[in-house]
Amino acid sequence: MQRVYADGGYAGRLVGWAKDKTFIVLEIIRRKAMVKSFEVLPRRWVVERTFAWIMKNRRFARDCERPTSVAETLIVIAACATLVRRWT
Repeated sequence: MQRVYADGGYAGRLVGWAKDKTFIVLEIIRRKAMVKSFEVLPRRWVVERTFAWIMKNRRFARDCERPTSVAETLIVIAACATLVRRWT
C-alpha cells in the first residue's frame, strides 16, 4: 500500500506522521469551499463500497470479537470471499 485516501477530518499532523513512520502517502479528499450543497467526493465511494461488501457477512453486523486479531482475520477472509465470488 503506497497511497491512502482519507476524509478531511484526518487532515493535520496525521499526514506527516504517516509519511515519516509508515512511508505511506495520506491524500486528504476535501470538499470545495465554494460548494454549499451535496457534492460527491472523488475516491470516497471506494471505501464505502468496500465496507458494504464486508458488512454483507452476518458476523460483521455487530463486533463481538474480543481480540482484534480475530476480527482482522475475519475481515481478510470476508474480503477474499468477495474477491473469489466476483472472479468466478
